[in-house]
Amino acid sequence: MGNVTTPATYAPVPRGIKRPDPVAVGTIVWLGSEVMFFAGLFAIYFTLRSTSPELWAARTDLLNVPFALVNTLILIASSFTCQAGVFAAERLQPYTTHADGKRKWGMVEWFFLTFALGAVFVAGQVWEYSQLVMEGMPISADSYASAFYLTTGFHALHVTGGLIAFLLVIGRAYAVKNFTAKEETTAIVVSYYWHFVDVVWIALFLVIYFLK
Repeated sequence: MGNVTTPATYAPVPRGIKRPDPVAVGTIVWLGSEVMFFAGLFAIYFTLRSTSPELWAARTDLLNVPFALVNTLILIASSFTCQAGVFAAERLQPYTTHADGKRKWGMVEWFFLTFALGAVFVAGQVWEYSQLVMEGMPISADSYASAFYLTTGFHALHVTGGLIAFLLVIGRAYAVKNFTAKEETTAIVVSYYWHFVDVVWIALFLVIYFLK
């Protein structure tokens, strides 16, 4: 009998699996816990509104809604500048470049602008606090004052933390010789946090300044 030749078989080449970055995943999980924290602060506000409607009405009349709206728009604008910085980081472009007679900002310039806008927002909140204290609403005045300063104050601390993170990312861009995917990931993670802070403030703004 002749030899029977068995056709050759080939194992399929496994495709490369793109695993999610653990830093980004950890940041998203941590932000999930922050959502629960702010949900508790929102619960304080809604409870106060249902139990003390007269106090709520009297205190909300002291709030400077136009000023708070402008301050909110400044923070919203910072989300756009932050994302522009992320786009530059994804192009692995840390600094401004000049091509075809056009100037194109890099991540560092966009993040500096974002830092400035965020700092203006925090300064605006501090100024608003001073005006409310002058009008007779210190943190110890009543339950509404305590809830207002506690909620907005914790948010201001989160914004301040984001400003520090921007400075660290900018400093890292200057420190490294080559801007790599590692620096890009850091910029993206910071942007997650900043967008989260902005979205939380929009919700706070609507509840505090528009819910009568």
